[in-house]
Amino acid sequence: MILCRVLGNAVASIKHPVYEGKKIMVVQPVDVDGHTPNGREFLAIDAVQAGPGDLVLAAREGNTARQILGTDQDPLHSVVLGIVDSVDVVQGQDNE
Repeated sequence: MILCRVLGNAVASIKHPVYEGKKIMVVQPVDVDGHTPNGREFLAIDAVQAGPGDLVLAAREGNTARQILGTDQDPLHSVVLGIVDSVDVVQGQDNE
């Protein structure tokens, strides 16, 4: 799982039928502080009704995305699978 911040939505008027009715989010991986960018933005299907600005958990692996969305063969790669309420990190621990 990857900690991410939702930057916004991606709208596609023409898309593969499997994406019909699904919200596509633009997400940015972030550090545990929830704000510092930590990687390139990517697109993910929203499975939890997240919105812009939300701190979320995302999976960037096709099999996980398909299992969460309940499909076996669809061309899915990433999914937003949780909205994060808080992140607690113990000071002085190796957070790598």
